[in-house]
Amino acid sequence: MPELPEVETTRRGIDPFVAKKKIAHVTIRERRFRWPIPNDFEKKVTGHTVRSISRRAKYLLFELDHGYFMIHLGMSGSLRIVEQKTALQKHDHVDFQLPNKLCLRFNDPRRFGSVLWLGKNPFEHALLNKLGPEPFDEQFNGEHLFKASRNKKVPVKNFIMDNHIVVGAGNIYANEALFMSGIRPGKAAGRLTKKEYGLLAKNIIDVLSASIEMGGTTLKDFVGGDGKPGYFQQTLRVYGRDKLPCQKCKTPIKLIRLGQRSTFYCPECQH
Repeated sequence: MPELPEVETTRRGIDPFVAKKKIAHVTIRERRFRWPIPNDFEKKVTGHTVRSISRRAKYLLFELDHGYFMIHLGMSGSLRIVEQKTALQKHDHVDFQLPNKLCLRFNDPRRFGSVLWLGKNPFEHALLNKLGPEPFDEQFNGEHLFKASRNKKVPVKNFIMDNHIVVGAGNIYANEALFMSGIRPGKAAGRLTKKEYGLLAKNIIDVLSASIEMGGTTLKDFVGGDGKPGYFQQTLRVYGRDKLPCQKCKTPIKLIRLGQRSTFYCPECQH
């Protein structure tokens, strides 16, 4: 699933081609996504200029002069800039025609993504109005995590993956940040100290920043907006390394399940 760094990489990849450009035409070949594309979507968008493209959590927000529309990549979606005459691939469901014979093309094999009109107040939408802070916001820090975690018995990995607490700490990045912090993922969130949360918050920011700079994590079905895969996978310390030696102490990495998600940790380095 594309996570926050992959979505941010996509935003940066498509921005030079889409921002400040007029959408000449919208072609929708499939409307049945996680939430169906509204029947009047084309009418609302066609002929309007994209003022800016921003990101909130894993949602891409396209600002027009009269409101916003949103694209979510779901489990396997991708956005590519292609020439309008480029032959269609399987699952190329939506095209936004742009100037210079270019096209923003949305491909989604599993159709868990979405293309929705949000109107003038996007952050009041039900999908956005209860999200926690962005990891790069000033309000996200160890103090925020510490206060939110009091009396919580849920494993700390599940806690930091809760989008009501902070957005963007997906499974891969939660595993990595906890390893960097020396914290065992199954430890109850309420048992961590303020100092531990200070370190964890810093490492969440660091691991996400590093992944964004490297172009996201290479997953089998993620491709950035420029058509190039990400390369952060090469630097993963624990994720996907079950039974391989820890890069710090050589102890074999363990794999467990937490919240039905694969969870990797070093039993020696993480406590």
